[in-house]
Formats: sequence, structure tokens, C-alpha cells
Amino acid sequence: MGSDGYGDSDERKVTLEQPRRLGWMSFALLAVLVGLVAGLGAVVFRGLIALFHNLLFLGSFSFSYNANVHTPASPWGPFIILIPVLGALGVAFLVKNFAPEAKGHGVPEVMDAIYYTKGVIRPIVAAVKSVASALSIGSGGSIGREGPIIQIGSSFGSSVGQFLRLPPWQTITLIAAGAGGGIAATFNTPIGGVLFAIEIMMHEVSVKTLVPVAISTAMATYIGRLFFGTHPSFVIPQFEMPYFHLTHPLIIIAYVGLGVIMGVVAALFIKSIYGMEDFFDKRIPGNYYTRHLLGMLLVGVIIYLLMITTGHYYIEGVGYATVQDVLSSAQSSLSLLAILFVLKLLTTSLTLGSGASGGIFSPALYMGATLGGAYGIVLDHIFPGLGISPPAFAVAGMAGLVGGATGAAMTAIVMIFEMTLDYGVVIPMTITVAISYGIRKVLSKESIYTLKNVRRGHYMPEALQANMQFMRRVKDVMEKRFTIMSADSTLEQFVGILSQQPTVSNFLIVEGGRIAGVIRKYAVMGAIGQLDRTTTLGEIARRDYLIMTTETTLYDAIRKMRSDQASIILVTSQEGTVAPEAVQGMITTEEITSSIAEDADLFSD
Repeated sequence: MGSDGYGDSDERKVTLEQPRRLGWMSFALLAVLVGLVAGLGAVVFRGLIALFHNLLFLGSFSFSYNANVHTPASPWGPFIILIPVLGALGVAFLVKNFAPEAKGHGVPEVMDAIYYTKGVIRPIVAAVKSVASALSIGSGGSIGREGPIIQIGSSFGSSVGQFLRLPPWQTITLIAAGAGGGIAATFNTPIGGVLFAIEIMMHEVSVKTLVPVAISTAMATYIGRLFFGTHPSFVIPQFEMPYFHLTHPLIIIAYVGLGVIMGVVAALFIKSIYGMEDFFDKRIPGNYYTRHLLGMLLVGVIIYLLMITTGHYYIEGVGYATVQDVLSSAQSSLSLLAILFVLKLLTTSLTLGSGASGGIFSPALYMGATLGGAYGIVLDHIFPGLGISPPAFAVAGMAGLVGGATGAAMTAIVMIFEMTLDYGVVIPMTITVAISYGIRKVLSKESIYTLKNVRRGHYMPEALQANMQFMRRVKDVMEKRFTIMSADSTLEQFVGILSQQPTVSNFLIVEGGRIAGVIRKYAVMGAIGQLDRTTTLGEIARRDYLIMTTETTLYDAIRKMRSDQASIILVTSQEGTVAPEAVQGMITTEEITSSIAEDADLFSD
């Protein structure tokens, strides 16, 4: 059949199958379902982490696990070194044989599906990601649980969209709803979950996309609170009394300095993760199994050395116990905080770089808290009269590193606020996050989420921008200059008209009072030497045109042109078959390109 723009027959069949768009009420109910599953998914996922952690570290069968409390010494003694290796063996088997997408921190794969596969995520990803990530975290991998639950919720949203054959925008909205719901249920941060979906997942923000995401996030948070309680993620005793004396200029400058530090660390974190990934892939011989086992063996050695020297494993798993220590001032040793920061950066890079399945959000919180707390301790020694509290800088550091590394600045501010429930932290966090984000952008253009896709050649949008084609009507961009000619006119007569009307590019060909087709000047000029001068215009006129009314949006016009494989639009004031005299203008790819270029001026640097 030749090239028809579709590829093979199977692809064409899929392309031509029309999606079914749900009404707003049905779509809202579907968002409730996605939120319900995302919330339950968070519960099941945390249960799996607890099960694997208790079995592997303590040799007990239990689903009870408080990540904010340090894990006691394992009865295995030095053999604890092999526990992360055992977990790595299971993870490599699952990822390699069932779902390669489950490898890594998950969010880049979801973003790639949104922008490059119209929201298609394989259903099996949710199941494999759940088990693989729970095994990675439960066996001591230095990673977080938010990336997996985002991918789990997104996978369910995508599966629902595919099963119901929804249009891409509704499927993508369900993906964002699953992601926002998952992270909200995990951290008890409903507003942060919505903002995360907006900043990272959503391809557009409007009532029709935002409301379903908000519904899903609220439902997921409710489910999370039923199982996990309503308390914040971290308890900070010092926040019971106001202590942010931002009226003093030195305090403000101190948070600016913290923002600079966190921006540099965010860039270092990004380069460390992907640098370690390249190191294992290119420098370490063997296959995925041997590389991941080696990486986790090193992690096992580090957590064992920490236990015998400090009394805690400290950097294994999500690490919230250490964060809680810093925020409650239970851990205030400057040297130990600095060591823990370095080791967390190293072990997270080893864990993810060698091929584990888990998130980067929790490690960012950990490093932000330890380094921010250390920074606060130093300032308190230098300026004892200012009443500086290290937990304040730890909280701001958490937000600064999360916002800088992920690029989700507003999410970082709001989520850390929801995780601490103290409004006084907002101003210091805003200063720190803003500076951190700017510094990171200078040092590393791509965030930790977008860099993975950019390395594949899949570029991600840097901002949510209004699509002006939704507002512009075809009457605003149509070319009004055209000439009506008879289908009986010869090519020689056509050449004569061209010389008389050099500025006219489009010609409407009529026959018997009806539209017979369209001729574009430049298309004919290119082939004029190959045609007989007696050829009639009716023989060469193109008939792949569409008729649209003046009030049709340019976006709808472009979409219709693509689906019908048309090359030109005739603009009229009425629908259906029209007389040639009713045509008011024409739109070709030139007018569309010009309109898009004009809109680009609104977003130029």
C-alpha cells in the first residue's frame, strides 16, 4: 500500500479506533476510584516494606514497622552485610524478567509515558514495582518509598484509561491523579500531592484536569489517615514555641547561605546518582545481577560498620529515624551529621546506580536534614546570641534539597509544611528553596527527574505554558487572500493569473457552482515543468481539504487535519456543504506555523 503515515496494519487499526471521552460526573467518580486504589496501594506497599524489613533484619514475621524509630541490632550480626545482597538478587530477578521500567526511582518513567506514549504504562509495572521496591527498601537499600508509590498509582490510572479506551488527556489526568494520591497518602500531605501532580506530572492545568486530581488526592489522603493516623510525618518539639526571628538581617542571610549550599548539593546529588549509574554500567564487568549485587554488598558493609561504631544502622532504608533525631535535637553531633550526610549520598548513589528500585525523595529529606542541621549547629556556635535552632535549618534544608533536586519547588515548600504543621517554617523554606532551585539550575539544567529521560533523547517541558491555540479561532489566523478559478481553466491560464496576482498563494477551484478542490501556488510551481500546459486545474486540484466554521478553535482544526490527513482548511460561516462564495479564507501549515511562532513570543527568554 506504500507509506500512509500509519505504519503496519495493526498500528493503523489502533490509531483509527476512536477513544471514548467520559462526562465530567463519570470522570469524577473514576478519580475517586483511582484515589482509593492509590491510598490502598500506599498501605499495601508500606506493609510489604515492613514484612521484608522484619523478616530480613530481625527474622520475625510482622507487618508492624515504624520508620521513625531506629531498627535494633539484627540477630544476624556481621551477616547483616549479606541482607542487602539477598534483596538485590530478588530485585534483579523481578526487574529483568518482568518489568525493566521498575528499575530506578520511577518518576522519570511516568513522565516519559505522559509525554512520549500518550499515557500508556504497562499494568504489570505496578505489581513488579511494589514488590521490587519493597524488597529494595526492606533489605536495607538507601532509597525512598515515594517514587514507587507514585509509579504504582500512575500505573493504575493508566491501566484504567487504557481499559476504558479514554482519550489521552483523560488517561494522563488519571496518571497524575494516581501519582498525587499516592504521594499524599504516603506522607499525609494532600495539598502537596496536588502540587506534585501539577509541577511534575500534569501536561496542562485546567478545571477539567485539576478537579479530578484534587478529588483523587483527597480520597487517597483519607485512606492513608484511616490506616496511618492524622499526625504529621515528623514531630518537632521545638516548633511548639516560635523561634524564627527573621527580623534580624543575619537570620535571613543565613537562610540565603543555606539555599546556596542546598543548590550545590542538589546538583551534586543529581550528578552522583547518574555518575554512579554510568560507572556500574560501563566500568563494572558482568551483567545486571553482578553489578547490583556488588553495589548492595558495599551498602551492607557500610550499614554494618555504622552499627558497630555508632550503635545504629542509620542510612538503611528511608532513614526517617535519623531525620526525626535531627528535628528533635536528639542528634546534635556536628561530626556525625556530616559523616551521615556523606554516607547517605554515597549509599543512595550505590543503591540506585547499581540498579535498585526506589525513590529519591526520602534520601533528599535525609541529606537536607543532616546537612541543614549541621549548618545550624555551626551558625549557633558562631552567633550564640541569635538563638539559632538547628532543627529550623534542618527543616529548611529538607525543603531546599527536595525542591532543588526535583524541580518541584512549590511542592517542596508545601509538603514540608504539611509534614511539620508549623506555619513559621514557610518563610525560611521559601527563601532556601528559591535560592537552591536557582543555584541548581545554573549547575545542572535538568532535574533528577528529567535528566534520565533527556539522556534517552526524550526532552521534558521546562514549564507549564498556556496553549494559545485553545483560545485562537480559525478566523484569526486564516489567509483571506485567495482566487476562485474554474476547473476547466488550463495550466497555461493559471500561469498567467500568477503573474497578475503575485501575492496570492491559494486558489479555490470550482466546477458547476461547487467546490472541486484547492491548488496551492508553490506546489504547482515545483512541478510545472513536468505538466502539459493544456492540463486543466480540475485534474491537478487537491481534494484533501476540510470545511470549518470561523469559530472553530485552531487546536481543533489542527487535530482534525491530522486525523483526516487533510492539507488545507476552508473557513466558512456555516457547516456542511457550502457554495464557493461562502468561503472566507484558508488555513494551511504556513498559517499554523506562523500562529505558533507568534505565540512563542509570549514565552521567550
